[in-house]
Amino acid sequence: MLKFLPGLILLEIITVSLMLLAPEPLIGWGWLRLGIPLAIVASLMALWFSAMSNQQRKDELMRLQESHAREREKIKVNAERAKHQVTKEAHKQVQQEIKRTTAQANFKVGLAVAGAASLGGFLLLTQFVTIGVLLLGTAGGTLGGYLLRLRQERAKHVIQLAKKTETAPRLINSENKTN
Repeated sequence: MLKFLPGLILLEIITVSLMLLAPEPLIGWGWLRLGIPLAIVASLMALWFSAMSNQQRKDELMRLQESHAREREKIKVNAERAKHQVTKEAHKQVQQEIKRTTAQANFKVGLAVAGAASLGGFLLLTQFVTIGVLLLGTAGGTLGGYLLRLRQERAKHVIQLAKKTETAPRLINSENKTN
């Protein structure tokens, strides 16, 4: 509002000076000699105030747009972070589930192989040599194949994790910087 104060003071000074410079008898057309310059000055001041008001409004509008753009960018960045965090937690949860399931399966397979080996040893002791040797060989082959597959899956998992950690996080809009 203080932007308009110099214009108002100038208008008052011009009005007072015109009134002081006017001839004493303002009869008939004498008022027109005073009214026309005052009307012109008032019109120019109104246009000047209008231009100042429009510029002030545009400045405020630009400031609000910039503020909203910053806020929108913050929301997008926070949403991307939250999405990344949820994905990370889901991946961690899946990995824990896989570990637990694998541990249960390993226990069951180990129990089955141990049972087969025990049965093979028992058959060897009870003079069923051929069947005992076959059963021990089958148990050993099963255990070897299972361990080989377990190593291959771990190597594949390590390669996938290495590929995942090498990628840089995705930016929504790298041109707009947030504070």
